[in-house]
Amino acid sequence: MYNDEFGKTFIVTHLDNNSSACRTSNTMRFQASPYNHDGNSSMNIGAEAAEDVLTEEEVLRVDTMGLIVLYPRWTSIDLLCGEMPEKEDSAVILFAEAAYTGQRLEKFEHSNVAGDHVSGGQRYAGYRCERNTGEFVYYDKAWKFCYKNYSAELDSAAQHGGAAFAQEMIIHEGKLKPTARGNDNENVFRALCCHQGRLCIIESSTVISFGDFKQALLNYGASEAIYLDMGAGWNYAWYREKGEVVELHQARNRYCTNWITFYK
Repeated sequence: MYNDEFGKTFIVTHLDNNSSACRTSNTMRFQASPYNHDGNSSMNIGAEAAEDVLTEEEVLRVDTMGLIVLYPRWTSIDLLCGEMPEKEDSAVILFAEAAYTGQRLEKFEHSNVAGDHVSGGQRYAGYRCERNTGEFVYYDKAWKFCYKNYSAELDSAAQHGGAAFAQEMIIHEGKLKPTARGNDNENVFRALCCHQGRLCIIESSTVISFGDFKQALLNYGASEAIYLDMGAGWNYAWYREKGEVVELHQARNRYCTNWITFYK
């Protein structure tokens, strides 16, 4: 149950999040209640909010607590490498830069992606990056966040035609993890998260300290969070809202190498 500033009460009981990898309480609390990507949920909500909750947007955006939260209504996920998703590809509903990129190369090389990764069901060797303490893994319609010792999960993702990338783990199993990035570092930050059993991308709505960003993720209720590459040009991303493309940070960087990509 959640009482927002307008006095609306939202209660959402989650029946099936189509994921065996991140399960939490059966009762989900949201400032604005997201749907499941498979549409399975039972709801008891205020009448005024019913239309908002029941809409089947490709990506549901929630602005709250100094965060921009994007819940994609996805059916599959991949890590695209080498070529950025095109706006003309109507199957793509959300993407963002994922793993770090080593050098500004004119020609793409998998070895220039930080850490081993899986794209299109194939495992590739990336460069060694000590900052990488976690891995996001997706295959067979399920996903998980792994903290250290995740090489076997990369193999599983490849064997099952999935996707995976390594990055700095921020939150695992509801607890903050040590990061190489200092808490005083300031930027607009972004992470791929599990919130109440659903995948979402969460970004700070303004420049804040990394410590404040981590705490905001915890306060929002993220049980898993893995960093997504940011910085001028690296932070370019977009999502679809009612069929229209909404850009996040319009400047592009031609040296970007990889993108976590959600498909409808």
